[in-house]
Amino acid sequence: MKRNYLKLASLLLIIIMSVAMITACSKPGSDADNKVNDDSQKEVSNNNNENKDDEENYDGKLVFDHSLELKYAQAFSVDYYKGGYKIIKTNDGSEVLTVPEGMSVPADIGNNVIVLKMPVQNMLVSSTPTMSLITSIGMLDRVTTTTNDRDEWYIDEIVEKMDKSEIAYVGSYKAPDYEIITTYNPPFAIFTGMLNSTPEVAEKLKELKIPYILDKASDEMHPLARVEWVKLYGALFDCEDKADEVFEKQLAYVTNLDTAKVADKSVVMFYITSKGSLHVRQGGDYMAKMLELAGGKYIFADMNPDKSGTEKMEFEEFYSKAKDADYIIYIWSLGGKPDNLNDFLSKNELFTDFKAVKDGNVWCTTPDYFQISDTLGNMIKDMNDMLTLEDPTVDAFQHLVRLK
Repeated sequence: MKRNYLKLASLLLIIIMSVAMITACSKPGSDADNKVNDDSQKEVSNNNNENKDDEENYDGKLVFDHSLELKYAQAFSVDYYKGGYKIIKTNDGSEVLTVPEGMSVPADIGNNVIVLKMPVQNMLVSSTPTMSLITSIGMLDRVTTTTNDRDEWYIDEIVEKMDKSEIAYVGSYKAPDYEIITTYNPPFAIFTGMLNSTPEVAEKLKELKIPYILDKASDEMHPLARVEWVKLYGALFDCEDKADEVFEKQLAYVTNLDTAKVADKSVVMFYITSKGSLHVRQGGDYMAKMLELAGGKYIFADMNPDKSGTEKMEFEEFYSKAKDADYIIYIWSLGGKPDNLNDFLSKNELFTDFKAVKDGNVWCTTPDYFQISDTLGNMIKDMNDMLTLEDPTVDAFQHLVRLK
């Protein structure tokens, strides 16, 4: 009996010691727990360091991320890279690398790539449509010089800045005042394709080490593609969201149109120069496409349907093809400027035979038309409103005015 008692006591002692050891191992703050916690913290810390290292490794390197999605524009592209770098390309082969503030310039870039350290400011802009797009995204304060004088502008914000001497006129794009340009010393400039007709100016800009690109929106056949160039400037100024907002608003004007009410109404669009030459829009011109989107039928749609711009036409041929058009859209130009219907009729007495004149459907674009690209969707809506107008007392829209 005594022996059994001793065996039982020994067994109980072993059980008690085992429980004590297990309890000790599971106490918070024990060596085992601390080792697990330390390992977890090291893993989190290592992950954070890896992320930080990844971000730091983008400095000075071009690691492709994605490209800008475009719906209509074909004459430019924007590629985005890790770390905030961007490469903007235009269809003439120009490339601009934007370098985020505080980041290094990558070493492996081509010799012809324009490098712009952000934020870009103090720009020279020699393109009125470009100025309209820059204005639309609230970045006009980045521009300090232009090649259009104060009295040539029809964009109020620009006139106001020129009155305050916040934007200076540096002379015509054909013969700018290089002394003024040198005084401002812009780090970047934007011209239109018309600069190609004055190679001496392009050469002088290179001599002054003022890099530039050409706004090639005029190469775009679709009118909304010209609006979509706002996304290039959104990328340039790091305000992509605002640029998207501007574009989507103009797109909505077009997608929400009711073209069924137009009923195949015909339209002719033209202007007459100060020397008396008559010019009509080509069948492939963006204005012809605008009218098509508005639901109208362009009288000269079959004339050079693959070309943009205008075509000179003798009045006799014009008369035979356009006299029965339902509407006339006279394109305001430097040689035109008809203030009323009598001014328009004075250009040729045969205009009195035109159906559109007899019906009171002679309209004229507003003077700002060729200076704007940011509201072309609104212009298309104006065309649709003109074609569906039932109230004869309405004489004006945002970009169209009836000649009376």
